[in-house]
Amino acid sequence: MKAYVYGADGARISDVAQPKPKGTQVLVRVRACGLNRADTGMRKGHAHGAAGGVGTVLGMEWAGEVAELGPDAKGVKVGDRIMGSGGAAFAEYTLADHGRLFRAPSNMNFEEAATLPVALATMHNAVVTVGGVQPGQSVLIQGASSGVGLMAMQIAKLKGARLVIGSSTDAYRRGRLTDYGADLAVDSSDSKWVDEVLKATGGEGVDLIVDQVSGQVANQNLAATRIKGRIVNVGRLGGTHADFNFDLHAARRISYIGVTFRTRTIEEVREIFDEVRKDIWGAVESRKLQLPIDKVYAFDDIDQAFAHMEANKHLGKIVVTV
Repeated sequence: MKAYVYGADGARISDVAQPKPKGTQVLVRVRACGLNRADTGMRKGHAHGAAGGVGTVLGMEWAGEVAELGPDAKGVKVGDRIMGSGGAAFAEYTLADHGRLFRAPSNMNFEEAATLPVALATMHNAVVTVGGVQPGQSVLIQGASSGVGLMAMQIAKLKGARLVIGSSTDAYRRGRLTDYGADLAVDSSDSKWVDEVLKATGGEGVDLIVDQVSGQVANQNLAATRIKGRIVNVGRLGGTHADFNFDLHAARRISYIGVTFRTRTIEEVREIFDEVRKDIWGAVESRKLQLPIDKVYAFDDIDQAFAHMEANKHLGKIVVTV
């Protein structure tokens, strides 16, 4: 089968053996894949948790059809339209744990379905389960113009947030954030953004920040969060190391929580997918929660898809069809 593999000379489409499902695994005939920021690093040879390195089939988000079931797989049957996340997505066939997939709604095509699994699982966990958003609260999403950021704003609104603020350093994308749930859009590269947030919250700061940037905005986040507020750190687009004002953190009694899928067990991931199904799946099926597709590429043009992502001018998801 064809797959996009990282090798000694970089990533390229190669012929590899088709995998065989074992245990609770499902073999998926992939029809479309969503690109994610972590894919760009792995394409350059960087590890993502335990995954990566020479011989790795890249990709982590897909939509397709069940082709075969492992002996212990439950909940789906051959031919079902599904979408999910996991390794080795950029291929004609991939494997997925039966608890790490969703049924693709009948009113979505494969390209649309491939945009959702990572964003839904990541941001329902960050905004609702860990972030504990409540009706009437205020939420700031750092890095809001990414696919997962757009989903985070929509989930916050769905759960009754009174004020949703999104950040983007790009003027065009910042201007589009109100289309996806933002009441206010700020430029996190301008130090005055904290003052804008404080003004919008009556000087108190937001109840919750979901931070995909970290790095240079860490101390500004502390200043923009209300006393006894919460910061959920889900990314490091702004760098992995930065100065941190521990006194301000303590003075404002902020709960600062880190989340990632890289160190979660499969049991923990299954629970996250279950929570999405139980809590917000109706909004997915009704298309109340959805993501824009910026551009679709054929599998043979996957390098162009990555070049488009690395140009960092897209809004929403970049999709590759297989």
